Amino acid sequence: MGIGESTDSQLVVFIAYMMIPLAYLLGALPSGYIIGRISKGIDIREHGSGKTGMSNVLRLIGKKAAVLVLLIDCSKGALAVFLAQLLVENPVVLVSVAIAVLFGHNYSVFIRFHGGAGVLTGVGTLFAFVPLAGIVAAVVGGLVILIFRYMSLGSMAGTLAAFVTAAYLWAFNDHEATATIYIAMGASLIFFRHKENIYRLISGTEPKLASFSR
Repeated sequence: MGIGESTDSQLVVFIAYMMIPLAYLLGALPSGYIIGRISKGIDIREHGSGKTGMSNVLRLIGKKAAVLVLLIDCSKGALAVFLAQLLVENPVVLVSVAIAVLFGHNYSVFIRFHGGAGVLTGVGTLFAFVPLAGIVAAVVGGLVILIFRYMSLGSMAGTLAAFVTAAYLWAFNDHEATATIYIAMGASLIFFRHKENIYRLISGTEPKLASFSR
């Protein structure tokens, strides 16, 4: 390998690793918080669940704002992974970028490390990693929400379905393990962010979607 080739390779590696903090900052853009400030003049962290994700936006602001948050948060996850894939095929870098964008969304440096639960941003990363897993997550999560009317239950069911799908593809269709490893890590973070919802579901105090639809 010549000096020029070595330099080019080092530059690509440097750019690829720089994607990790950049992915965090992209994920940290607090769409729910910004929309709350613009549309209602409120700090969404001080109301409802205290999170900045779509569920709390739907509860406090309404459907149109919630759809906008959905689109933005999904796009953050997909964009981060797509850009990383353009630069490098290293699975460690790709998984790190995907986890970074999730952490950014959940613990945003721009709003004192508050954030959402990472579900929509996670779905966005899935469409970049394993589109089938993203579709399964969206369908299963949507159906559970429609049937049981619990946003949190649908989010966790979709997350679990995505993991099962990726694991199946890895085990029986010769897919790389990268997506399965990432989803296992991402699912752990998402379930951790839903710990209060889990307690409320068990105790029967979790609010149903119908109670705050607008």
